Amino acid sequence: MIPLSILDLAPVTEGSDARQTFINTLDLARAAERLGYSRYWLAEHHNMPGIASAATAVLIGHIAGGTSTIRVGAGGIMLPNHAPLQVAEQFGTLASLYPNRIDLGLGRAPGTDQAAARALRRSYENAEEFPADVVELLGYFEPAVAGQSVRAVPGAGINVEAWLLGSSLFGASLAAMLGLPYAFASHFAPPMLDEALAVYRRNFRPSARLQRPHVMLALNAVAAETDDEARRLFTTQQQAFVQLRRGKPGLVPAPLESASAFDDWCTPVEKAGVDQALACAVVGSFETVRRGMQAFIDQHHPDELMLTANIFDHAARVRSFEIAMQAHAGA
Repeated sequence: MIPLSILDLAPVTEGSDARQTFINTLDLARAAERLGYSRYWLAEHHNMPGIASAATAVLIGHIAGGTSTIRVGAGGIMLPNHAPLQVAEQFGTLASLYPNRIDLGLGRAPGTDQAAARALRRSYENAEEFPADVVELLGYFEPAVAGQSVRAVPGAGINVEAWLLGSSLFGASLAAMLGLPYAFASHFAPPMLDEALAVYRRNFRPSARLQRPHVMLALNAVAAETDDEARRLFTTQQQAFVQLRRGKPGLVPAPLESASAFDDWCTPVEKAGVDQALACAVVGSFETVRRGMQAFIDQHHPDELMLTANIFDHAARVRSFEIAMQAHAGA
């Protein structure tokens, strides 16, 4: 059975706030640890009212401190927003506090809009420096040598598992060239999935960090006691995606009364866009999710799978991940 992990966007739901989100996030991480999930990743987003993981490294420390065995990390840190030395210091600190449990996924996107990017005192042009920034950052985790003018303290010589994230051929090519594990954002950007995997696997160069290609794919997985209930819960994610495309990101909405109600809630063009973006999804009961996950694994052959589920009700969200793990074990 390939490892199963969780990507948590720290959702802030309608009628709630960030404090409750963080309580729920830790509760879900502890449940994930009990259920046997391998990793618990949080993603950097800015200027998004419905996502509370902007201070990603801080939240990773909170989750790692409240758990004991599960790996905790960033999926990811948007490197154009940061100086590589600062990221190395933050994750060197985390890895010192929680040895052999910290992951650092690195992304090239800004994780925000242009206005927020300016407020972060960075720019979209910084993405062009991404390959050099990755190399610089990884260098700070190497043991310090005599005469080294800048070092990460803590960070130098500390084991931080680094990943490259991507949804295009650029990330796949860079991960292959640097010999790093690769996580593909198939949960919201699946069009380039097959080609990116082929590029990564074909061009991979072994490195001191990794000897052979290693791929993790993200998959939307919403599970419930019945197919109808799971599809109803999934309308939360569908609504949130449409609102984002409309330029009106907000708090995570409650689900509609039924899956079919979504067709009336949005336009046909919007529905087609959602269906394409969220094409990598398994939504249903135990058996439906079991079959869907196995079919996805059989088609793409990932080394690991990372599930995400933007479900409004916290108890239903925990239950969804419980069913998904049971279905994965059953498959």
